[in-house]
Amino acid sequence: MSAPVPTGLAPGAMLGILGGGQLARMMALAAADLGIRCHVFAPEADSPAFDVAARHTVAEYEDEEALARFADAVDVVTYEFENVPAATAAFLAARVPLHPGARALAVTQDRLSEKRFVSELGLAVAPFRAVDTLADLETAAAELGRPSVLKTRRFGYDGKGQVKIAPGSDLAEAHEAIGRFPAILEGFVSFVREVSVIAARGLDGSFAAFDVCENEHRDHILAYTRIPANLSEGASLQAIDAARRIGDALGYVGVFAVEMFVLEAEGGLAERVVVNEIAPRVHNSGHWTSEGAETSQFHQHIRAVCGFPLGSTARRGHVEMENLIGASALRWRELLAEPGAHLHLYGKRDARPGRKMGHVTRVTDERA
Repeated sequence: MSAPVPTGLAPGAMLGILGGGQLARMMALAAADLGIRCHVFAPEADSPAFDVAARHTVAEYEDEEALARFADAVDVVTYEFENVPAATAAFLAARVPLHPGARALAVTQDRLSEKRFVSELGLAVAPFRAVDTLADLETAAAELGRPSVLKTRRFGYDGKGQVKIAPGSDLAEAHEAIGRFPAILEGFVSFVREVSVIAARGLDGSFAAFDVCENEHRDHILAYTRIPANLSEGASLQAIDAARRIGDALGYVGVFAVEMFVLEAEGGLAERVVVNEIAPRVHNSGHWTSEGAETSQFHQHIRAVCGFPLGSTARRGHVEMENLIGASALRWRELLAEPGAHLHLYGKRDARPGRKMGHVTRVTDERA
């Protein structure tokens, strides 16, 4: 079966979304603004996106009968998370346009393939080695030194699936801590701040990036995003150019994020950026765009995957996005009473520690 030829859609079309979490929820809300209906496919019956979608399917991602019915009911498919099974992506891509495409998933699902891909583009990354065995880890640690970070090649996010290798760390214990799964060891990068670029690439190859944003993590989870980033103009241009090159090389369609480390200017070298990770989807550090930019990342993603013109990425002022993690979402009444605060809650019932429950954005005039 040959893959469908991608074409632009029109208002009234049905967009399929794999995954039913908060990102799918916000995509569906944005799609409704543009006259696009959404059909959400997820295995969890209490998925937050179901509340705002025109249709939904509760089924496992490996259920080909359910996937076939889903494909027949939609005009294009996208996804809210990068760990869509490869077989699921291939099955759907043979029946309906899938944006971003299967190659973006294949590259970004595996940290080793991602690092190699970025490095082959001539972009800076942390030094890395493949680790399949304890012997590999011992060799890699000797070559890269300590401190370094051992990360599983797949399924890690928000600090999961990784362990720091410090001087004196027991390598066997570290290997056991990640379940002895295939991994990479990354050399330590002495950075001064973390930033990300949220960008979009359209069906026609058009490209639009939002201003570089600066990220503050706590307990490995994004706590605050602030825009504009404290970054030189040269480093900012370097970061956006890296995102453009990544998007073009992947033939990407949709919104994506590139997380980066900023290295301090020293020894006659200008401030520069090192690529850390690619997220082939709308991203937590792009939530500020909902009120802080002319076009939100969610509206931009819908525009891109439906073949609509990309929107303006102009920033509306100084912006701060605060993640509401666990019980911090219980401040909702206080936040609603705060002048200038824009509250977004994800419809999740259980405010567990470490769980992303919502976010709040604050936009201030740059002249203030």
